Amino acid sequence: MSDLLHTRFALSKPSWFDDFKAFILRGNVVDLAVGVVIGAAFTGIVNSLVRDLITPLLGLLTGGVDFSNHFITLRGAVEPTLAEAQKAGAVTVNYGVFLNAVINFLIIAAAIFWMVRLLQKLYKAPPPADVAPTPTEALLTEIRDLLKTSRP
Repeated sequence: MSDLLHTRFALSKPSWFDDFKAFILRGNVVDLAVGVVIGAAFTGIVNSLVRDLITPLLGLLTGGVDFSNHFITLRGAVEPTLAEAQKAGAVTVNYGVFLNAVINFLIIAAAIFWMVRLLQKLYKAPPPADVAPTPTEALLTEIRDLLKTSRP
């Protein structure tokens, strides 16, 4: 009875399963997955570097300049802050928020540049191995040397 039940309700493997398994286990996909995970962890490090170290120093140097409340009201009540204008339903062009995003991008790009540069200096590539000449090159070198010595 159990054999009949097993054969009647047996689940068969879909035809695409082996292809999917081969795709997932290829080296490129695994490397990409590892890169994404490390990238997410690296994003946290870079965000903390910018938010906790660089931005406070820049704020100190610039006197705490913050562009987030720089905006133009196109329609609606003119309010002193962007939050109040948005709460009142005003249509605004938020150029200050955009400037903050550009500044943050430049800070993050510079931080990543310097971190990658530091990592490159820490990792010294091994010197290239001496490449032995091919048999053809060795033969040509020998012929050249024989020709040089055979001249009067």
